Amino acid sequence: MGVEFDSPRQFREAMDAVFALMDEDPEMGPSLRDADVPQRFEFDDVDLVVNIRASRAGEPGNLRWEWTDDVDWEARVRMRMSSEVANRYFQGKENVPLAIARRRIKAGGDVKAALALIPITKPVYAQYRALLEERWPQLLA
Repeated sequence: MGVEFDSPRQFREAMDAVFALMDEDPEMGPSLRDADVPQRFEFDDVDLVVNIRASRAGEPGNLRWEWTDDVDWEARVRMRMSSEVANRYFQGKENVPLAIARRRIKAGGDVKAALALIPITKPVYAQYRALLEERWPQLLA
C-alpha cells in the first residue's frame, strides 16, 4: 500500500497547490494556457472531481480550476484515478501511458492531447516534491 492522504480536504489542498504551481510558473502556465486542453479529473477514493481549463481573456492567471462538475465548459479529456495515483503522478513517479494501459488511470476523450501536455508539466514534479517535503513529508512516494 502506498502513501495516503489524511482526508479529502488534505488531498484537495495539495492538488490546489499543484495547480497553483503550474498556473504561476512563468513557462508552464503560459504553455498550458496556450495548449487549451480542458480536462476533468475524478478522484474516486476521495469522492472529488476537478475541472481545469485555460484562462480566458480578462481572467487572471493561466489556468482556471473548479472542484465541481457545474462548469461552463466541456472537458476534452477525462481521467479517473485514485488520490494515491495522482500524488505519485505529480511527483513524477507514475508513468501515465503505462498507468492507462494498466487501468490505474481510466481515460477518455482526447487522450493524445493530454499526453502531449506531459512534457510541459514535467517541471512541476520537483516543485511538488519540494512542497511535500516542506508541508506533508508523509506523502512523498
